[in-house]
Amino acid sequence: METNSRLDGVIPIFKPKGMTSHDVVAKLRRMLKIKRIGHTGTLDPDVTGVLPVCIGKATRIAEYIMDLPKSYQGQVTLGIATTTEDATGEVVEEKEVKDISKEQISHMLQSFIGEIEQIPPMYSSVKIDGQRLYQLARKGETVERKPRKVRIYQLDMIEYHPSKHPQIDFSVTCSKGTYVRTLCVDIGKKLGYPAHMSNLIRTKSGPFQLEETYTLEEIEQIVATQKLKQAIVPMSESLPHLPKVTIPEEEVEKKIYNGQRIELELSLSYEGLVRICDSEGNLVALYIKKKNEKIAKPKKVFKDD
Repeated sequence: METNSRLDGVIPIFKPKGMTSHDVVAKLRRMLKIKRIGHTGTLDPDVTGVLPVCIGKATRIAEYIMDLPKSYQGQVTLGIATTTEDATGEVVEEKEVKDISKEQISHMLQSFIGEIEQIPPMYSSVKIDGQRLYQLARKGETVERKPRKVRIYQLDMIEYHPSKHPQIDFSVTCSKGTYVRTLCVDIGKKLGYPAHMSNLIRTKSGPFQLEETYTLEEIEQIVATQKLKQAIVPMSESLPHLPKVTIPEEEVEKKIYNGQRIELELSLSYEGLVRICDSEGNLVALYIKKKNEKIAKPKKVFKDD
């Protein structure tokens, strides 16, 4: 068995239908015999797809992966509204859909591009006065929710299936916190019909793509053959959007691990987090740099325990 306590990085998991994100993490924790483990953004039980799971020291970068855009392929069914805004809920409204053209749909989808406001669905984990909305919804209660700003980077129709209750297959790339269920309902509203999300798969989360994911069964086989390292994406590669600076080993020991400020050879105009790596490419720290300043200070240091 590999010394799993020293494995730090991200495993891109394919979350199956019917499991919660918490279930996936719990199963991996038992399978890998690792205590420090967590996911980077909840997927509803009915949703499948990319679920990056951080292990070891990588749990400390989960928040930065979580903040990155996500991509999905989904399906909206027009003419039927449900309590949950997806296919798991009870039907609350039904209406026959008249002719809608593909051109009309494509044009309407483009109107969502940019910053939009969404009202979180009642069946969501958003907290109001200390209670999660889904807990109130299960009691039959509806409360006022404040709209939230989210960003839609891309939204395109893949296919249109005309019928009494037509379905639109679509792809979307959006910011953290976007409810695709609510987007489906809003698509219906713009077309003048009730609607719900009938299917959803997450195809990308930050840098992690669907083709790179492992099923839980595959991880089980990999663990059995003691080749877990091949499934782990190193911490540095998990944040490719951040500029990277390589520091000599002696500087890592002397300055980075002691939490000292350092001078960085980066554009003065850059502001934000910077990956600090050792000569072998391992992420040893995240530093933060302010605009028009060369000196950066430590945000998180990943020294061995």
